[in-house]
Amino acid sequence: MKRIGLLGGMSWESSLEYYRLLNEAVKERLGGLHSADCVMVSINFQPVADMMKLNDWKGISRVLEGVSRDLKRAGADFLVICTNTMHLLVREIEEASGLKVLQIGEAVAERINAADLKTVGLLGTRFTMERGYYRDAFGRRGIEVIVPQERDRESVDGIIFQELCRGVFTKESREIYKSIISKLQSEGAGGVVLGCTEIPLLIKQSDVEIPVFDTTAIHAAAAAQFALADG
Repeated sequence: MKRIGLLGGMSWESSLEYYRLLNEAVKERLGGLHSADCVMVSINFQPVADMMKLNDWKGISRVLEGVSRDLKRAGADFLVICTNTMHLLVREIEEASGLKVLQIGEAVAERINAADLKTVGLLGTRFTMERGYYRDAFGRRGIEVIVPQERDRESVDGIIFQELCRGVFTKESREIYKSIISKLQSEGAGGVVLGCTEIPLLIKQSDVEIPVFDTTAIHAAAAAQFALADG
């Protein structure tokens, strides 16, 4: 089994889900008392969130590059970034650590292709929705991405940082998300990507009509599979 290096803490609520899902996947595959061989650095998210507000991506990159080197020294064989937004820095993290980053966008794109969908809606932080990471990852596989209108993007982003990252989950916010997903469906989305690792803590498949792609669960499953693969 390869040792999984987890860049966590962004936020710790979703990092907790990664740890649980990874261990459940390994146990299901191997049985007995088997669990995932993993090491996590859970950073203090507040300074990173402050840098996000300032659009200081060089500062964020320095933090995550240092974490990635720590994980390599701890024996990690590959890296999993336990958040969608920080995949904007995949290249910098791989160069700093010398380790492969198992990318969330590629894992999710595979699931969308398997579902035979060509157009999906995307929810996430404003950086995830407005920048090109998912658009590029999906575009290479012939998948079109639809994002909410600007006002709805502000609502989605605000709920993530003001509520979900703080462990607050309300019926009102769930209804807002459901309404936004309905709008994306009316614009042609055949499914919706929950492109922030906290959103699946609020929105479930039973909440909406179209297929939901839980990026946390998909990414964790891909990491467990890669860790257990030969070679």
